[in-house]
Amino acid sequence: MTADHAIEIARNALLLALLLATPVLAVSLATGLITSILQTVTQLHDQTLSFVPRLLAVVLVALLTLPWGVNLLVEYTSELFQNIPSSISAGDS
Repeated sequence: MTADHAIEIARNALLLALLLATPVLAVSLATGLITSILQTVTQLHDQTLSFVPRLLAVVLVALLTLPWGVNLLVEYTSELFQNIPSSISAGDS
């Protein structure tokens, strides 16, 4: 295995992690923004009012995107296992 191959594997893993985290982070950001605007308008500044809706939204999105995320992880892992022989033979030369 060459250094370029190892760097490409790490880059693909980081891109996959970013892709998997994006929906949850985006919903958390949007829910937090909407909750903050509602708290400002109604002048209710309770910590649970910002935490509970965000928690519920994140859990809901995580559950909805779970099959898609698992599918991406299985595809990436099977691709890594299929490329093991070529990685070993590339390291011998």
